[in-house]
Amino acid sequence: MKGAGAQDRLVRGVGEPALFAIGLSAIGASLYLVLGVVAGDALGLTPVVFLVAGLFFVLTMLTYVEGNALHPERGGASTLARYAFDELWSFIAGWAILLDYLIVVALGAFAVPTYLSVFWDVTEAGAVEMVVAGAVIAYVAFSNVRGVSPTRYVYGLRLAVVSLVLFIVILVVGLAQPFDVFVITDSIDIGSSPPFDDLIFATVIATVACTGIEAASGLAADLRVGRRGLRRVVITGTAAVLVLFVGISLVALAEVPVRDGATALGSTFVEAPLLGVVGALDPPWLGEGLGYAVGAVGVLVLIGAVDRQMLGIGRLVYALGTNRQIPSILSRLDARRSTPYVTIVLAAVIALGLTLTADVELLAGIFAFGAMLAFTIAHVSVIVLRYREPDRPRAFRISPSVRVGGGDLPLPAVLGALMAGAGWVSVIVVHEGARVVGGIWMAAGLALYVIYRRSSGKPLRRRFTIPEAALREREDVEYGSILVPVFGTELDDDIVGTAGRLAADHAEDGEGGAVLEALFVFEMPMSLPLDARVPPERLERGKRALARAKEVGEEYEGVEVATVMVRGRGAGAAIVGEAQRRGVELIVLAAEPPSRMRGGAILGGVGSNRDRSAGEVTRYVIEKAPCEVVLTAAPAGAAP
Repeated sequence: MKGAGAQDRLVRGVGEPALFAIGLSAIGASLYLVLGVVAGDALGLTPVVFLVAGLFFVLTMLTYVEGNALHPERGGASTLARYAFDELWSFIAGWAILLDYLIVVALGAFAVPTYLSVFWDVTEAGAVEMVVAGAVIAYVAFSNVRGVSPTRYVYGLRLAVVSLVLFIVILVVGLAQPFDVFVITDSIDIGSSPPFDDLIFATVIATVACTGIEAASGLAADLRVGRRGLRRVVITGTAAVLVLFVGISLVALAEVPVRDGATALGSTFVEAPLLGVVGALDPPWLGEGLGYAVGAVGVLVLIGAVDRQMLGIGRLVYALGTNRQIPSILSRLDARRSTPYVTIVLAAVIALGLTLTADVELLAGIFAFGAMLAFTIAHVSVIVLRYREPDRPRAFRISPSVRVGGGDLPLPAVLGALMAGAGWVSVIVVHEGARVVGGIWMAAGLALYVIYRRSSGKPLRRRFTIPEAALREREDVEYGSILVPVFGTELDDDIVGTAGRLAADHAEDGEGGAVLEALFVFEMPMSLPLDARVPPERLERGKRALARAKEVGEEYEGVEVATVMVRGRGAGAAIVGEAQRRGVELIVLAAEPPSRMRGGAILGGVGSNRDRSAGEVTRYVIEKAPCEVVLTAAPAGAAP
């Protein structure tokens, strides 16, 4: 954020309507997806469970809004954990939410054929059902590889409004039906009907709508929402989730009540609970008409939900890739569309495999495992950031807060963390499938992370980033030579590695690819002539840096590294001068790390109106360079 106006902006791009549409669509999709599973476990307490889930949705929404107002970057809970803790915790949060995205894709695709059966009952047949689910996943994957256009947000907003209107109609018609409230209350026997473990599990599953918040958080780098807009989104989101969750669940139990300790919502209608609800309405013609409406809107809403989850997968994996938390091949970007096609195709295959299990209860349990872990980390991260970055501008601030230990403790985030943490522990205790599958998923992810980091020579907890250009495939651009300034620090491997990947991409022409020219600059003070003797320790440092650059660069197939030392009054001028003299086509440079200090260069920091990631050398090279410049982001705490 820059200047005072930064407090009124999250990010640039699409605005408040898109954010509202994503949140509202997530609420609606969750009712289409998990109302049956929740009712099957919570029985007569289903409205209470959805009330608790709605409150958790609000708490989570508050946490993500403040977190993204503080750090408007892609990644959701992963980004919050990065700034609050370190890269390891950032990866854990991201990997957990990635599991949730996959589960919701599978659940949504699996539910589409059942809602479509209103128009064509053959779609419920085993083979046809799987074909339809596979077609939904394939369509969404293709759509996301092709890329997102602004019209998709407009379409999403319109569909969200149509879905909201339909829910209101069902709510009004359902509440107008004659029913005895004691039909619901008489079925409740705490500890027995429902059992405590089923009640806890149902409460956790009912929070599936919160994945919509995570998906919206992934758009943080593209949204433009002012402070008032944020408040409107929070207020309308709170009202919508509480009214719809509680109201629709009441109508559902009234029309499909609990009998003999069970409800058909959790068995016959578990894959399409809303069809069971409207099918029980009187008069029959009204229920039939609403059934067609629910079928049509439900199919579109669920496909939209699957699409948003796939979009979230792509954005999250991009963030993990640029922060070197997963191998670059997994986050490889298409040359023209800049979409992570490798990840999207792989996610589609995994989601299809999950869909083939045809076990809604198992998929819901696995979802709960990942969701509660990720949301626990998100809530705790926002609490920690209140203490680590107390003075950083926030476009939105959670209230109420209390003064504890020299900082402001946000009480809603504390409550959200306790609820999410307790939910995660409960899933581990009561759901064996979620415990096993979730545990294997997290163990595999951590193994991938540790092996990748160790093989790259990077510590597990520090941040190392690469530019988008290093992930993007280039079809039409070839670099004959690349200038790579090195500084004798641990960041040199990142700089040379980025250049090496760019050079290696063009080594298939049989001519050896691009040549890397590693450059080390000796800055000579004005009090000495340029040809003055360089101190031996500085000379040795330069030699070591260039030797290391040659070693790292030539690890890439077809890449040759030439080394050179030059003298100059300033590093920036020397780099530009060498680029001009050698006629290079690209400079790969690491920006000086951002400073947390205020007060500008006089006090050793960066002024509020300056670029947060570019120092004097970087700005000089960008302004004066005779060729393209690829800038890698220096991690906080490391200096070039």
